[in-house]
Amino acid sequence: FRHIEGTFIYGIEEEVGQAVHEKIADGTVKREDIFYTGKLWSTFHRPELVRSCLEQSLKKLKFDYLDLFIIHNPMSLKPGTDTWPKDENGKFIFDVVDLRQTWEAMEACKDAGLVKSIGVSNFNIRQLEMILSKPGLMYKPVLNQVECHPYLNQGKLLAFCKSKDILLEAYFVLGSQRDKNWIDQSTPILLEDPVLDAIAKKYNQSPALVALRYQLQRDVVVLFKSFTRKRIEENFQVKQECREKSMRCPDFDGTLVLNSFPRYFSFQRHQLFYFPYPRNIRLTDLF
Repeated sequence: FRHIEGTFIYGIEEEVGQAVHEKIADGTVKREDIFYTGKLWSTFHRPELVRSCLEQSLKKLKFDYLDLFIIHNPMSLKPGTDTWPKDENGKFIFDVVDLRQTWEAMEACKDAGLVKSIGVSNFNIRQLEMILSKPGLMYKPVLNQVECHPYLNQGKLLAFCKSKDILLEAYFVLGSQRDKNWIDQSTPILLEDPVLDAIAKKYNQSPALVALRYQLQRDVVVLFKSFTRKRIEENFQVKQECREKSMRCPDFDGTLVLNSFPRYFSFQRHQLFYFPYPRNIRLTDLF
């Protein structure tokens, strides 16, 4: 791996930084070989707090800069030491922040040389338009990272991003890891879908490789993770497959119906997290 996805809220930046520096010290890699993505957490959306979040990450990582720094999500939370501020009823305490001002602070971080590129995550078209139409915009988002997989193909969002020369980066490309704290356990398991399984058997590949290949055919950047070495090595095979064969797979133009649902990770609790989604999805719409 050379692309490392990190964020302030994960709480593992010191460990990641230590691992990277060990590999730099033994000559395995140079810092410029690593592409590190950091994220601005929701309690730091106020413009005067943006640089503080970034500098805390840099200090923990012992990096001079980040390759990419993105707004984790458009939901602003009450500033403070509590990263998940809640009231006495257990409800999140939101903050009211103009994200255009947040973006200006992100631009200042780029101008200061602390980050090479800036972007967003979990933004819908309306939120992207708000940033892009901001008076005095110096840098547009280079990337929008969202949940994207065959059950939620984000077709309209992808088309919009392409029209604005913004990369779409997908998480949950293989479905979720079904953490009970975040994921509704009644949602279907993507890699067990019969349509995906049938395509995989036809080409003697795994359902995971089919799901990854699907995204690459659409020019979507993919993020995938596994705790199993065998699966990590298997998922890397999609890169070789794309070199050796045509990127177009005719089976992605089928007419069968996949089970559909809104998303694995729901943002419906906050008005800024409105993502319209189809209730009925056909493979013709997906692929």
